[in-house]
Amino acid sequence: MIPRYSRPEMTAIWEPATKFRIWYEIEAHACDAQAAIGVIPQANADAVWKAKDVEFDVAKIDAIEAVTKHDVIAFLTHLADIVGSDAARFVHQGMTSSDVLDTTFNVQLVRASDILIKDMERVLAALKTRALEHKDTVRIGRSHGIHAEPTTMGLTFARFYAEMDRGLTRLKMAREEIATGAVSGAVGTFANIDPSVEEHVCEKMGLRPEPISTQVIPRDRHAMFFATLGVIASSMENIATEVRHMQRTEVLEAEEFFSKGQKGSSAMPHKRNPILTENLTGLARLVRMSVTPAMENVTLWHERDISHSSVERTIGPDTTITLNFALNRLAGMIEKLVIYPENMLANMNKFRGLVMSQRVLLALTQAGVSREDSYKLVQRNAMKVWEQGKDFQTELLGDSDVLAALSADEIKEKFDIGYHTKHVDTIFKRVFG
Repeated sequence: MIPRYSRPEMTAIWEPATKFRIWYEIEAHACDAQAAIGVIPQANADAVWKAKDVEFDVAKIDAIEAVTKHDVIAFLTHLADIVGSDAARFVHQGMTSSDVLDTTFNVQLVRASDILIKDMERVLAALKTRALEHKDTVRIGRSHGIHAEPTTMGLTFARFYAEMDRGLTRLKMAREEIATGAVSGAVGTFANIDPSVEEHVCEKMGLRPEPISTQVIPRDRHAMFFATLGVIASSMENIATEVRHMQRTEVLEAEEFFSKGQKGSSAMPHKRNPILTENLTGLARLVRMSVTPAMENVTLWHERDISHSSVERTIGPDTTITLNFALNRLAGMIEKLVIYPENMLANMNKFRGLVMSQRVLLALTQAGVSREDSYKLVQRNAMKVWEQGKDFQTELLGDSDVLAALSADEIKEKFDIGYHTKHVDTIFKRVFG
């Protein structure tokens, strides 16, 4: 991922130096386990740890790979130069490249998950703060982009909180799903390496042994992991799209914080654009872009092939780095989002009481009017508001057919906004406990 959308902590997980360090730790722990069961001398296993404080030369490993055309062999060659050929002859004993590559990839994904979990927690904290702040701030709810019935800004934030909280639960499950390692040798039969070696390596690397790994760790685990990131990205875009709508000039119920000295347009000095949320919409597309290739990686030939490898070398870093950046941008946007309660109220009253139509409809049916006739009575008065700019309550009070079923006071009572917010506390208790 380009530096513009990268944060150092996540990027560091995918640096070549980090990867080689993990490769080394897997190999060194495997040597310890091999020595413990008498397969190799303990002195040789101890000698491998001479490299524990060495910074591996990435350029030198790349130069060796240019000749060998094999990255793991290139690394093992470089390691032998460091620890000596006698110690190195027992490194990688009974192992295959996938034991190192797959276990490392899952270590990286677990570490990336831990960062993303913290990012999600920051987003949730921001959403909860704004939800509580605006629990009773009334705004119009919309369906199909059209005014529906009153709601509150707090409920808007609360539903986003609940959605992202589900995302956090899924992410924790995805972390658990991906936290397996394999050191099972060619085609995964343990023919040349004891299962206890795998158990030891996985324990040291913070993983669980993969129950059955052929020669690779099953890619359904990775498909689930990247699908989870895709769902989180979609939830992120859901929030961003709502903010983009609220910032439209005709709506202006909220807007992204506009800092001193910030410029919105190179051509039009008056512009204050929703650049953060538009950017989040684009970043969400990039994260979701990894889902289909991850799904397609599940299907491999026999005990292994490398059709998944090029995909994962790209989507592993790019997707986690992108989502890490995006979640932090989302949290910052929510924390600083400027809310305009007065505009919310003005928008709700734009069509002069029209949003109370359902209450009148229900009151008429409860007064003995058929639902079909009730709908006609309400709609014919509602259309005058749409088409002629009339006041809905005034029209109802002047309709003799409506007054035949409801008194003037009963009609006026149906225009109480508080009716629509009476269960806000109940919903908040469900969401926040």
